[in-house]
Amino acid sequence: MEGHTGSAAAGRVVEAFGHFLVGGNFAIGIVVFIILVLINFMVITKGAGRIAEVGARFVLDGMPGKQMAIDADLNAGLVGEEEAKKRRSEVTQEADFYGSMDGASKFVRGDAVAGLMIMILNVVGGLLVGVIQHGMELGTAAETYTLLTIGDGLVAQIPALVISTAAGVIVTRVATDQDVGEQMVGQLFNNPRVMLLSAAVLGLLGLVPGMPNLVFLLFTAALLGLAWWLRGRDQQAPKVQEIPLAQDNPQAVEASWSDVQLEDPLGMEVGYRLIPMVDFQQNGELLGRIRSIRKKFAQEMGYLPPVVHIRDNLELPPASYRILMKGVEIGSGEAQPGRWLAINPGNAVGELAGDKTVDPAFGLEAIWIDSALREQAQIQGFTVVEASTVVATHLNHLIGQFASELFGRQETQQLLDRVAQDIPKLTEDFVPGVVSLTTLHKVLQNLLAERVSIRDMRTIIETLAEHAPSQTDPYELTTVVRVALGRAITQQWFPGNGEIQVIGLDTQLERLLLQALQGGGGLEPGLADRLLEQAKQALQRQEMLSAPPVLLVNHALRALLARFLRRSLPQMVVLSNLEINDDRQIRMTSTIGAA
Repeated sequence: MEGHTGSAAAGRVVEAFGHFLVGGNFAIGIVVFIILVLINFMVITKGAGRIAEVGARFVLDGMPGKQMAIDADLNAGLVGEEEAKKRRSEVTQEADFYGSMDGASKFVRGDAVAGLMIMILNVVGGLLVGVIQHGMELGTAAETYTLLTIGDGLVAQIPALVISTAAGVIVTRVATDQDVGEQMVGQLFNNPRVMLLSAAVLGLLGLVPGMPNLVFLLFTAALLGLAWWLRGRDQQAPKVQEIPLAQDNPQAVEASWSDVQLEDPLGMEVGYRLIPMVDFQQNGELLGRIRSIRKKFAQEMGYLPPVVHIRDNLELPPASYRILMKGVEIGSGEAQPGRWLAINPGNAVGELAGDKTVDPAFGLEAIWIDSALREQAQIQGFTVVEASTVVATHLNHLIGQFASELFGRQETQQLLDRVAQDIPKLTEDFVPGVVSLTTLHKVLQNLLAERVSIRDMRTIIETLAEHAPSQTDPYELTTVVRVALGRAITQQWFPGNGEIQVIGLDTQLERLLLQALQGGGGLEPGLADRLLEQAKQALQRQEMLSAPPVLLVNHALRALLARFLRRSLPQMVVLSNLEINDDRQIRMTSTIGAA
């Protein structure tokens, strides 16, 4: 509006930029200005916008794969829970960043378009205001307002150009372990040539007439000083003495403790045909099933089992696998990808075409069949499962079978720490004040050995706190804790409030066992054999009745019989009469020791 007063109406900086760019020829000035705008609009902002768009798309498309990779590393034990959470957060932040940059690039491009439109409006509007409102001649108005428009546009376009370039640089940066801020600081201040180049540009701007010369020259001096300091620092840095590579001198390589390989608590080795089952990139389902097994076990038994370290073993048959605990094989089997395992639960009828085998988890007769026979097998009464389910079921069975051996001192401490998060007063001074970590570990291990859940840590800790001062034997403490957990044990094997069907012990045999226990002697060989044989028959009768394999005995005999039967009949559960709720009706389905 004040352009009629002269070319300095918009400020000395605008006037200086205008004179510097126009240089006496308005056509050249307009062309140069348009070139700058088009470079900003067509090259930098369009390229940065496209890169941001494609980058956001690829990052979003790659999120499921990255999440699966994190889950695979977590399941394989390569990372912990906290590290996995951190990586998932970083993946989410990366997706948010690229999505935001995609939107921000639209603003940057819009700024360039607005600069071009504003220049046209300023020229046309300036001519109209100068000629019509202020009565200026057309040539004078064109000279004045064109100068002001170009100067103002250049003042606006240089920051826009810098912003567009910065957006492009950020979007096209190579991802590293450092964040954006650390990368920028490192790249700006690690090389003195960056400071020298920036000082040269600011120095040239400071020499333009009409510019704030003092400010530009002060910044130039500061950057030159910083460049001089960086160069001096680099020159004073001690040179790192080159060390000859170990492979160049094999005799210099010494053995170290890092060469000692510790055995994994729980591991699995697979043949090469089973590798796709454990490869997340090939949509392998076994990793997800193993993760579900560990979570379900933790919910049922009260502690998180160790991660399963999976590796391939080319020495195994192609479709075979084996499960190891602390480096020792505890189970093996065969799984045929693409085929189904038809398991005979005992009531299946008819024959199926396929390869006969045995279910690795429970030892039932089974047949590997093709997918086309799946429905027919189900109609005939077979239980049909896929290959990954076979392996997962076998692993789940072994984890339950060896739950006590997988529960170590480290898991005991982790369980205590977990209880302390919710009930801090309960665990305060409990270990080692009331009971040692070793004793607590042994008690919990004894419970797990007989498939008793340790979820109710409140009851376990309170019971130990009451009896541990007067009793230090872990086995006696286990007996006391079992009685305290009686309601939970009853519900575990006999859900609901119905009648309890159990195996009983003959009165005469019970009397003989009590006498042997009090006298410190062992069982006669003939009596032990008869006890085992009748126990097997009773188990078969329980199975026919669809009743749990539970033997109910006198409280004093429970520990003795449990240890005696565990080796020959691990599936039999021995409970004492004190561990059964008083409000439950008990019916003996069979009696061991009867004539």
